[in-house]
Amino acid sequence: MTLALADIGLNLAHDSFDHDRDDVVASAVAAGVHHMVITGSTLASTRAAIDLVRTAPAMFRATAGIHPHHARDFHDAELEELRGLMQAPEVGAAGECGLDYFRNFSPHADQERVFRLQLELATETGKPVFLHQRDAHDAFTAILGDYLPRLKGAVAHCFTGDERELRDYLSLGLSIGITGWICDERRGARLREVVRLIPLDRLMLETDAPYLLPRDLEPRPKSRRNEPRYLPHILETVAACRGETPAAVAEATTRNALAFFAFPASGVP
Repeated sequence: MTLALADIGLNLAHDSFDHDRDDVVASAVAAGVHHMVITGSTLASTRAAIDLVRTAPAMFRATAGIHPHHARDFHDAELEELRGLMQAPEVGAAGECGLDYFRNFSPHADQERVFRLQLELATETGKPVFLHQRDAHDAFTAILGDYLPRLKGAVAHCFTGDERELRDYLSLGLSIGITGWICDERRGARLREVVRLIPLDRLMLETDAPYLLPRDLEPRPKSRRNEPRYLPHILETVAACRGETPAAVAEATTRNALAFFAFPASGVP
């Protein structure tokens, strides 16, 4: 039986999909991925994500935001454009926004400035937030805590942290997005242990395609490109680690995603 799934993190506007984007979407639907959230990480990618949503509004939603990698290039003069993009009806969440002290592609001061700007815009526009954090947990939670009482909701995208980080996020009321990182028996071992601690009503699934191809796919794809059609594989791993049936996890995570990102009611299978 094919289970209906929602992929809450897909970089469908990425240029690696330019030559076969329609086929990628068709393959995902055939695999049971009926809903997809297209990530915006710059102004340009957000505009592209919104354009893609307009091609299939019952299937797609977009996020609108500035990834911390690009914070140094975001200027106050662009704030009104970002506000307008967040207000678009195709946009289900603000972000991808947050802090990344691992890559440090942008100075910490710029990352924190742009993170706060986006959290403020999210409170103004009434959108939940799609969050990124790597090696910046304490600074991230301190900033987020200033805005959470006014935010509609928040999901920690691509969670890969330890039990302390997870418990902190859960205590703050965050939902948690799990990717194919959990399918890596080496670096995903810690995540396999703590994923069972996530309440089912706050769990969501994502591929982060074209990144994070599940390491244990068999047969191994010829391309290293990840695709939304591999989401059922992530579902199977998450369900096994939690000691639950794939059907139960699929039903809950899809329901959570449709509500969080405000998918049109007519788009529910």
